[in-house]
Amino acid sequence: AHPLEVAAILTDLKLDDATIAVGLLHDTIEDTDATRAEIDQLFGSEIGAIVDGLTKIERLNLVSREEAQAENLRKLLLAISEDVRVLLVKLADRLHNMRTLEYMPPEKRTRIAQETLDIYAPLAGRMGMQGIRSELEDLSFKVQQPEQYNAITSRLREMQADHHDTIDRITSELSEKLAAEGIDAKVSARVKSPFSIFNKIERKSIALEQLSDMIGFRVIVESTGDCYRTLGIVH
Repeated sequence: AHPLEVAAILTDLKLDDATIAVGLLHDTIEDTDATRAEIDQLFGSEIGAIVDGLTKIERLNLVSREEAQAENLRKLLLAISEDVRVLLVKLADRLHNMRTLEYMPPEKRTRIAQETLDIYAPLAGRMGMQGIRSELEDLSFKVQQPEQYNAITSRLREMQADHHDTIDRITSELSEKLAAEGIDAKVSARVKSPFSIFNKIERKSIALEQLSDMIGFRVIVESTGDCYRTLGIVH
């Protein structure tokens, strides 16, 4: 069920008990006859306030434009400014909605995908939740431009299969080199997201086949000094 999935996402984010409880209750006022007063009485005013903030967001039309759009954004920010957990639950709610978007009517899919790309993915990024931001962008991209999405994901699979040994070798060699220099580092390879690849193709006006940096390497070290030393070693 949707509330359980939202609560599971919040649990994975290691959020507090009240936030996880709100994940289970977030649609209560909107979808049932329950009132804010009843939620306060049964679960406490802290949980009631967060559920109420989510209800206010749910009633906004975030895909309207110009002045109405600006006003709706102000209302959204006002709702979440009282408790940042309102936004955290809403992002988890939207993430699960996007993961199950295929079960909704086509016209609703397009609207929700655009709203997600315009509003929720950027908010996730500003919250430092880059994994959620990237997944929201990719899921929206898949709905809005399925042909481009499929072409990019197919190319990524081919590259991973063709260069698997090379990726492992670079990761291993870089880890060994840094260790030899006394740098404690975690080296990992990562495939860039389909949406970020699409944006780069559009920005540079090039074909997918011309893009060479679809796989990158991430190096995490303990200090700023180690970061600069690592940069020198990589160069």
